[in-house]
Amino acid sequence: MAVNSGTEFARLLMAAFEVMVAEVRDDLENAGHPGLTVANELAMQAIDHGAASAASLARATGVTRQAAAKTISTLESLGYVTRDADPADARKKHLHVTAEGRAAVRVGAAAFDRIFARWQDRDRATSHVVITALEDLITPSGP
Repeated sequence: MAVNSGTEFARLLMAAFEVMVAEVRDDLENAGHPGLTVANELAMQAIDHGAASAASLARATGVTRQAAAKTISTLESLGYVTRDADPADARKKHLHVTAEGRAAVRVGAAAFDRIFARWQDRDRATSHVVITALEDLITPSGP
């Protein structure tokens, strides 16, 4: 497949991501986490890495605060996340990933790692060049 335009490039990236998402979602479902999305799994990773509120989760995942709040509510209702009161300020709630949430994150991370390793095994030198080019694409240019 020849990619000759920015639109084709965007479609290729989106299609590749969708293939990855489908495989991860299947692994999550097969491991007893039906209905859990990759976005939910990535949100739990962000929470586990310090996103303790809807605002910080929104910043960490690049979504609106409202979308982050909805994700938190979903994860809480599924038993993957808890909201605990801040001992210093009862108005504040802190997010924590439950043991079940961590189990789901391990499944999702392992699936992404397996997909990545399979891709790299095809041609390590080329995969390094592609990764570097994608990192350059998303890194803001200087003045």
